[in-house]
Amino acid sequence: MAPMSFDPQAVRAFEHRGWERAAARYEATFARATAEFLAPLLDAAAVGAGSRVLDLACGPGLAAAAAARRAALPVGVDFCAAMLARARAAHRAIRFEEADAEALPFAEGSFDAIVSNFGVHHFPDPVRALGEARRVLRPGGRIAFTSWAAPPENLAWKLLFDAVAAHGDPAAAQAPPAGGGLRRPEEARAALLAAGFVQVAAQPVERRWRLDAAGDLLAGFQQGTVRTAALIAAQTPAALAAIAAAIAANITPYRGPEGYAVPIVAILACGVKP
Repeated sequence: MAPMSFDPQAVRAFEHRGWERAAARYEATFARATAEFLAPLLDAAAVGAGSRVLDLACGPGLAAAAAARRAALPVGVDFCAAMLARARAAHRAIRFEEADAEALPFAEGSFDAIVSNFGVHHFPDPVRALGEARRVLRPGGRIAFTSWAAPPENLAWKLLFDAVAAHGDPAAAQAPPAGGGLRRPEEARAALLAAGFVQVAAQPVERRWRLDAAGDLLAGFQQGTVRTAALIAAQTPAALAAIAAAIAANITPYRGPEGYAVPIVAILACGVKP
């Protein structure tokens, strides 16, 4: 089968459908992984008291809420109405707007800092979205974002993808080609430079995804992601049972008295608007 060509609108529609579906279960599942990186993300963007902060691709508003706890002044934006409904219900004192990352409804220089916790690599055109973020950032303001490191360096994904390779079909999902990537520090730095930022930096940051049971890893990917969830959903029932069994066997070295603590690695990137 010939590879599908890149289509930004197809990527946007695929991501939108996926996040609308995932919104209801995201906080109870995959957010247990993503939330581990909120503190270093906010630190990299120098978010503090009085900072005007944009939480880009805010999802249920976890980064915006963390910024508010630092006495910052956050605003969250996302293109997913279901995610925004959850953000508004949980964080009533914070403003949330529905918007596309490539066309933000804010004036130039509106923010002192912009953060995006695992959002940028989902955009059809990350450089274009980062350029739009640069527009609404004040001169000297900081941007910081996280993206997931490549599976060979990221154990949670390696556990899943190794099991799929052994017992399922890694090409079953037929999802549209992604526009992002940003799985390595050099890719994140290049994207920031291409968007016009200076003083760019990117490095891996390791945390632990804490799970109560072995099956929670697969469930987290199924219920709280989009592209990876599509891969899992495309497996046959027999293959999925074998994949779950393989993960349960291979996750045992990370079991402790309070459950599992699986290493996860993010690329944390930051830059400054000239």
